[in-house]
Amino acid sequence: MDAEGLLLVGAVARRSHGQRLAPLLNDARLDATLHGTVAEALATPTDVLIDYTKPDVVKDNVLTAVEKGVHVVIGTSGLTEEDYRDIHLAALAKKVGVFAAGNFALTAVLMQHSAVIAARHVPQWEIIDYGHAEKVDAPSGTARELAHRLAGVGRPNAGHPVEATVGIKEARGGTVEGSQVHSIRSPGYLGGAEVVFGLPGERLSLRYDTVDSAIPFVAGTLLAVRAVSSLCGLVRGLDQLLDLDG
Repeated sequence: MDAEGLLLVGAVARRSHGQRLAPLLNDARLDATLHGTVAEALATPTDVLIDYTKPDVVKDNVLTAVEKGVHVVIGTSGLTEEDYRDIHLAALAKKVGVFAAGNFALTAVLMQHSAVIAARHVPQWEIIDYGHAEKVDAPSGTARELAHRLAGVGRPNAGHPVEATVGIKEARGGTVEGSQVHSIRSPGYLGGAEVVFGLPGERLSLRYDTVDSAIPFVAGTLLAVRAVSSLCGLVRGLDQLLDLDG
């Protein structure tokens, strides 16, 4: 996808560091060098860092960029609420913007938005998190962000307290900001999330699934890149950049 008005000035890939990106991707427009670390890449004047890496390095990458006064768009999952607080405080101190989304796909954002509306009327829900077999973090960023959004409405009513479960209480999933989340990791999935609401005699299920590994996230990521320089501190959720109620 073309990105009018944006210029790629660097990239990070440890195994290919020092190489030019254009011949690797067979695209002469990509006149950038691959670096071994984010710190090396940011030696080139940069406005925005886009991080789609791994849970064990994303926080350090973001804080490295923030310390240099570079805005950041986070597409990597695995950050905790404590991580987000640390990033927010660092970004405020440096007066830069950081934008994070558990998912940059439009249909995922619409699912989350619809779930918040449903939670205002249906007080019981649980979340199912879908991921491929090799996915190392659980819950996914999509599921964490969904739980975060629902927590803004309130905590779901518990028919029976999880801690009082008879048998194996871990079978009831993990608690994320008040919501029970059940993570499935299996071949046949790329990624997705479902929230199931229940009332006596009826049930509502809202589900999002990824069927392509990259294409759904490009437009949302570019939207965030164009918007992040106008922010100060951390902003979470692609719905914050879209007029979903308009």
